[in-house]
Amino acid sequence: MDDMTETIRKVEFWPVDVPITDPFVVATGARMVAENVFLRVTLANGTEGYGEAAPFPEVGGETRGSCLVALHQLSKTVLGRSASSYKEIGRVLSEQALTHPAARCGLETAVIDAYCRASNIPMWQLWGGADVRARETDITIPIADFDKTLSLAHGWYAKGFRLFKMKVGKDVESDILRLGAVHHALPGISFIGDGNQGFSRQDCLTFARGVKTFGGTMVLLEQPVVRDDLDSMAAIRRETGIPVAADESVRSLADAQEVVARGAADYVNIKIMKTGVAEAVEIASFTKASGLKLMIGGMVETRVAMGCSFSLVLGLGGFEVLDLDTPLLLANDPVTGGYRYVGPRLQPWVRPGLDMASEPSSNVTIIE
Repeated sequence: MDDMTETIRKVEFWPVDVPITDPFVVATGARMVAENVFLRVTLANGTEGYGEAAPFPEVGGETRGSCLVALHQLSKTVLGRSASSYKEIGRVLSEQALTHPAARCGLETAVIDAYCRASNIPMWQLWGGADVRARETDITIPIADFDKTLSLAHGWYAKGFRLFKMKVGKDVESDILRLGAVHHALPGISFIGDGNQGFSRQDCLTFARGVKTFGGTMVLLEQPVVRDDLDSMAAIRRETGIPVAADESVRSLADAQEVVARGAADYVNIKIMKTGVAEAVEIASFTKASGLKLMIGGMVETRVAMGCSFSLVLGLGGFEVLDLDTPLLLANDPVTGGYRYVGPRLQPWVRPGLDMASEPSSNVTIIE
């Protein structure tokens, strides 16, 4: 293929508001609406690619406003470059906007999508196509009162979900009671306890003991304590015997190396919104090479960003736990095409790129 035809000639981006069906409450904050940004990159040959920036201020510090400001500058950086040099583009964007990973991620995804479409391959094939099959995701239950927790759990259980990612870390006694109620109501389920940095070491140990007492199956304790407290992460692994996943603790390859060196986790949770796409691939490869396990998750994303993450699962292989459920928590789906959900299962696609599209809103910014 003539490389000139892959030159990036236009970047468009526009805000997207998608209501969340139930308030997405975690230990560090709450969201009612996914305030995201969609992007579309057009190559010289007319091929288009889509991406999404999904800032979650309570976790990553980015806002949609800061993403839009960053994208004005970053979009100019990619104009005139070849989409085939997507890895180099990822590096350059990191150098320019280290503290804006969601903005970078959206732009990287759109460039990669356009490149894969121009090359006539599904995005997962770019990463190797090591494990192309339908995969099951967990479902997230936000921090809510007792009745709401049970009602949500019953609803998802009826749709086939069996792995419940429970948001915890605000009130340990209430957390134990909520999980106990779900455990007793629904047979054959297991839990991920996601603290979002909300627990102290002692509270997390109390929580783990409480779940053990009522007989619950805890697959993972995800980011129980603040991101820098790797000593407590290591201690929780040792003292509970439950695998620990590092999420907020790993926002870069250097972070992943530190987590491995300190014995602070059994799993690393890959999130493209934390690191950008190219660095997410590096972190996943390093994690596997270090003998740790992989899970993959997201912020509150539509199927655009989640499709890129699912591409990594299908392409790289080795992902044991999938937390790719947030499109199911949204009140509508602003995207056509691409992978789809059948109950808890994500079904792969075979058409080029992400095989998705979305029409820009009226307030679109065009950089060309």
